[in-house]
Amino acid sequence: MALLDEDRIFPTDPAVRDIARALYNDVRDLPIISPHGHTDPRWFAENAAFPDPAQLFVTPDHYIFRMLHSQGVSLDALGVPRADGTATEQDPRKIWQLFAQNYYLFRGTPSRLWVDHALQEVFGVTQPLSADTADDIYDQIDGQLKQDAFRPRALFEKFNIEAISTTESALDDLRWHKMLNDSGWGGKVVTAYRPDAVIDPEFDGFATNIEKLGDITGEDATSWSGYLAAHHNRRAFFKNYGATSTDHGHPTARTEDLTPDVAAALFDKALRGKCTPDEADAFRGHMLTEMARMSVEDGLVMQIHPGSFRNHSAGVFAQFGRDKGFDIPTRTDYVHALKPLLDAVGGARDLTIILFTLDETSYARELAPLAGAYPALRLGPPWWFHDSVEGMHRFREATTETAGFYNTVGFNDDTRAFCSIPARHDVARRVDCSYLATLVATGRLTKREAPEVAYDLSYRLAKDAYRL
Repeated sequence: MALLDEDRIFPTDPAVRDIARALYNDVRDLPIISPHGHTDPRWFAENAAFPDPAQLFVTPDHYIFRMLHSQGVSLDALGVPRADGTATEQDPRKIWQLFAQNYYLFRGTPSRLWVDHALQEVFGVTQPLSADTADDIYDQIDGQLKQDAFRPRALFEKFNIEAISTTESALDDLRWHKMLNDSGWGGKVVTAYRPDAVIDPEFDGFATNIEKLGDITGEDATSWSGYLAAHHNRRAFFKNYGATSTDHGHPTARTEDLTPDVAAALFDKALRGKCTPDEADAFRGHMLTEMARMSVEDGLVMQIHPGSFRNHSAGVFAQFGRDKGFDIPTRTDYVHALKPLLDAVGGARDLTIILFTLDETSYARELAPLAGAYPALRLGPPWWFHDSVEGMHRFREATTETAGFYNTVGFNDDTRAFCSIPARHDVARRVDCSYLATLVATGRLTKREAPEVAYDLSYRLAKDAYRL
């Protein structure tokens, strides 16, 4: 018995489904370009076996544990580590059983598609996950994880990943990337520069982080000129380990282009912890423009991921820390927010800024028209809460008529859940082929053009946009 329908996601009209299926068959086995995500580089550096099914599927995946938590399952019971080191559930079989008996909660969600795909295509599971089958499936996966063929590097090759980017803080020493570079393994795993900890005055320990930035760069990072020099230094360091991009997760898309004296005064206030919330947002906004200018110089692609109210639950944040399922989408303005940055560098043809959103209402109204006009701008794929079949369809319908296909950047999976990577790319390819099939069936795209577009959306656009 198969867990997956071979024609899942395709249109229901038989003629259009045939077109979608033919397009998909041409791209289904293309290599995966995974240009932005949060897999742990240590996995690939050490190539140690994954410990157990629970730590592979449940404990690290906020898509999984946020849904379970919403139904009253405690994060402690799922083995999610506490911020203070207090013990949580350590028995992986108990965690897996709890996940399995509540797996029905994921019906109709993208997580169900991803997990079923991983169970069937990676581990050969053919029976649906439930309380009754939990032990058998656990034993099947656990036994395979002990084999060399299921270590991280072997799975990387099995998944046909051509290149993957992890994401590290500006303060990271990149030790695992160094180990990877020295290992002689041929898999392409690069880093990405994430400077939020040394750009956001509201980030925990901001002043201490700036001191660390100065220590590791040899710059006086507490002076405005030294601070900018330290960023140049770190960006170059990250490029030495393969970085082709930066990543910025800000509460808003606000940008500013302040004069050096105003920026320096604001930076001084930030170091002293004296910024108002608006001043902190202004400083973050100015630093986006500074980062864009640096990208013009060093060629790093810039990604902006705005619009998330991070750590919405004060209680969960206090007990478990960041990234525990309580980041919630907010309304986001782009037209006014990005104007200072775009006035400064928006016409630069050697700059690529990839915009993401959690506010779908902005696609047709703001993002597609902006990307359809400014040479520097590209649209990132549906992200986070909208990384779903419906979200991807809405994205294409809302953006294609104004931005076209070629002001977008294909797909990236943006995940910590390693085994979901091929599943996520498979969903994206099926959705895009379905959309293209509809265009062909309605006379808006020719049968000759559609395979080329499918190839570009599945592979080429991501590779080119991220310079991989």
